[in-house]
Order: sequence, then structure tokens, then C-alpha cells
Amino acid sequence: MALLKAPTKQKTTSLQVRLEEDVRVSLNKYAQFIDASPSYVVSEALKLLFKRDQEFKRWLGQHAKSGGQNEEAALAKAASQT
Repeated sequence: MALLKAPTKQKTTSLQVRLEEDVRVSLNKYAQFIDASPSYVVSEALKLLFKRDQEFKRWLGQHAKSGGQNEEAALAKAASQT
């Protein structure tokens, strides 16, 4: 059973990243496995990371008042999603 669910339409933005070759190959294969795009897999994997990392949630709570409000709100949303 796949850990990620099929994609839904959401507002997106672009980000360029560099990956180790073996990670890129696995990413593409996982995307193919769940019939989704690599971008979707990265997005959902990061949401899962943000949701499960308790130390990050504590840190985010301490730093929620600083920085851009839109960015902080997006981080808080990603960390709290179930």
C-alpha cells in the first residue's frame, strides 16, 4: 500500500532543488508507482515530515511571530495537517 495518496488540485509554486542521483531515480519511480508527478511526491513527503517532526513543531511555535506571515501560516498549516 502506498504511503501517499493520489494528488488533488492545489495552488502551487516553483522551487528548484538539487538531488543525489539515486534519490532522483527513486523519486521518479515512486511517482510512477502512485501515478503522480515527482513534484507531488516531494510536496506530500515534506508535509509528512513537517507533521511528524515534533521538534520542528515546537521550534515553529516559538518562531511563529517572526518572518513573513504568509510563509509562517503555510508552515503552520503543513505541520498541523493530519
